[in-house]
Amino acid sequence: MPPLFARPTRHNESSCPASEEAEIVGLLDDHVQLKRPRLRRLWDYYRNPVRRDVSVGVTGGHALAQADGLPGRLRSTPGREREVVIENDIAWRIDTIVDFMFGKPPMIRSLAPDTGRAAELSQFLRAVFDASGGAALLQDIALIGTVYGHVDLLLNLRPIPSANRADPADCAACFKIEAIDAQRGIPVVAQDDYRALQGYLVLHNDAGRNPMCRPGILRRVSESIHGGDAASSARAGITHWMPEAVSVYQPGRKGGRLQVVYSERNALGRVPIVHIQNLPQPLIYEGLSEVEPLIPLQDELNTRLSDRANRVTLQAFKMYLGRGIEQFTERPITPGQMWHTDNADASIQEFGGDTASPSEETHIREVRDAMDKTSGVSPVAAGVLRGKVGNLTSQNAVRLVLMGLLARVERKRLTYGSGIERLCELILHAADVHGVLPNTPDERRVRLDWPDPVPENRQEQLELAERKIALGVPRDTVLNELGYGDCGAA
Repeated sequence: MPPLFARPTRHNESSCPASEEAEIVGLLDDHVQLKRPRLRRLWDYYRNPVRRDVSVGVTGGHALAQADGLPGRLRSTPGREREVVIENDIAWRIDTIVDFMFGKPPMIRSLAPDTGRAAELSQFLRAVFDASGGAALLQDIALIGTVYGHVDLLLNLRPIPSANRADPADCAACFKIEAIDAQRGIPVVAQDDYRALQGYLVLHNDAGRNPMCRPGILRRVSESIHGGDAASSARAGITHWMPEAVSVYQPGRKGGRLQVVYSERNALGRVPIVHIQNLPQPLIYEGLSEVEPLIPLQDELNTRLSDRANRVTLQAFKMYLGRGIEQFTERPITPGQMWHTDNADASIQEFGGDTASPSEETHIREVRDAMDKTSGVSPVAAGVLRGKVGNLTSQNAVRLVLMGLLARVERKRLTYGSGIERLCELILHAADVHGVLPNTPDERRVRLDWPDPVPENRQEQLELAERKIALGVPRDTVLNELGYGDCGAA
């Protein structure tokens, strides 16, 4: 169902204006040809999916996505398959960062001046987040942003039954928060301010998987991907969000002009998108990805692991070269086996067998250490302890070991926290516009209380809570911090 912010103004198909179509096609060209290949590569290096590779084996085999980064000498060809080892050291680091960020959801508290009003607004925001996935939504947001470098959150309002308007909690399910995959979202950024959105294009699922391109004047989705299949082209489409309206486009039959199949007024008066940079990148819309700097190190690690596998395969067994001995190949070399010959020049030469390679092991270890420093995530953060790491029973000792990861998480909480606060402001603005929960701009400010990412000592937390209550901190506030309250959890 198309998004609904107000009553539709047009349902009949009509051609998209030429100027608007030219702008959309230009944005699609830039996205498909320049941005999307890079974004897909980032996701492939994180996910490392298994893909069909016809070059492996006679009938075709499979290869992992990270195998594309191996040098040519390690590539398999028909009749010559190489030993390839792919160890995905990127995925567990990314997952660890997400776990430390949103292992527990932050507490969302309204900063409305009136206490009762603040509780009502906090409850409504919690209901909206829960209806959109709750903690799973926050983890999706962190994962998409960490891999691609940024994430865009779309607030899509569904039709609100008039019978539910009396109770805001019943309307919360109509406020849908969607984390847009960067391969499907195309921002229309103002020329004089990279932070200001003039519009936003969302490719429908089929359009996101099948790139739109325009060689020459214009070639539509179905023409370039489906060969003019009308049934396939009907599934492709674009939603164009603008401050004043939202429109849904579909390609015309047999490569015709874009058709406006649905349009409505945007009652919010602004693009319902909240942009979050994973790590700030000055003067650029996209943020910094956690995957991109790890790609060359991952390629080097996979190369050295594959070289070692080939060496071990070659030298795993001892081999023998016999000269001047009759029936040498027919008599296996076993304990107690003897050969005799009258040839004075006969000999048996031993070669092969695995040997130590200290430089190889050192290089692999140094590559892993470089990935630890680049990502800020060490194996200790994932629960892998090697050798003697000292006494980690103290919480301060754990913090020292995880200092790099904790510093990165705190930095990311600034950007993601600011984005969630802006999203809450947008939700309350939409609730006011549509009469679900009338509120004023000064009531839309919220605060996020983040949980401690380091495992807590419950005994110490309870003792600290008792001291806070003794100092006069409200009991409800202390219970919420301990996780026993019922206010403000996203």
